[in-house]
Amino acid sequence: MPQPYPKEFRDDVIQVALNRDSKTTIGQIAKDFGIHEGTLNKWIRQAEIDAGNKPGNTSDESAELREMRRRNRLLEQENEVLRRAAAYLSQANPADQLCSTRS
Repeated sequence: MPQPYPKEFRDDVIQVALNRDSKTTIGQIAKDFGIHEGTLNKWIRQAEIDAGNKPGNTSDESAELREMRRRNRLLEQENEVLRRAAAYLSQANPADQLCSTRS
């Protein structure tokens, strides 16, 4: 996976694109900076969401959501391990279960 562009670079490119004159296209700006036009469009769209000009998840909300999903996956894996361990242990010692039920 390619390395992400530095935040300062993205911010500079977005500012140039937002402050462009009517004759300059997004494609020209993207070409001048050596990035794909779709990438620049995505950056601009996210900048507008972060600024509150468009609806959607801000960058911070998206990062938090990614972290929560990662944590949830980890917890689900831990629960599965505990479930399997409990099932294994309950089958491994049937004599212990009989003693505890007779008391």
